[in-house]
Amino acid sequence: METLADRLLREFLAAHSERASSTLVRSDCYHFSDTQESANYCLALVLSRDKRATTSVLWAYEAEEEPLPEIGQLDVITDFAGKPHCLIETTGVEIRSYEDVDETFAFEEGEGDKSLAYWQSVHWEFCRKECANLGREATLDMPLVLQRLSLVHVFEEVI
Repeated sequence: METLADRLLREFLAAHSERASSTLVRSDCYHFSDTQESANYCLALVLSRDKRATTSVLWAYEAEEEPLPEIGQLDVITDFAGKPHCLIETTGVEIRSYEDVDETFAFEEGEGDKSLAYWQSVHWEFCRKECANLGREATLDMPLVLQRLSLVHVFEEVI
């Protein structure tokens, strides 16, 4: 059965056939973060174009045997309740340790005051919880997936 997110992506690709043939690597549907408040906050930042990057713990991808994001990937972003709001495109992916994340990436992530200090405080807690769920300990050299993204389309009819 086709989900709402699947239908919205299919309709977008039908209206933008050049994307379907040249840039679509694969697609996914998800919300950011692990709490309602944080997920909806990050969604609002994407919609305002302040959030142009996101961070994940590499070990979570490995534990779930999930492929890493790929450049050209189109993803439907939802609120915490699963309602689709927009489509993003992955524009860059790199693996870096927590301690090697810099001010530029923190600014692109767009959260809080966009400083590296804010990024570190928020993401240390997120990574610590994620690692604990995986039976691992967060460390300064833990590998992170740094994903750059751009807002491609807002699903106006859904909002």
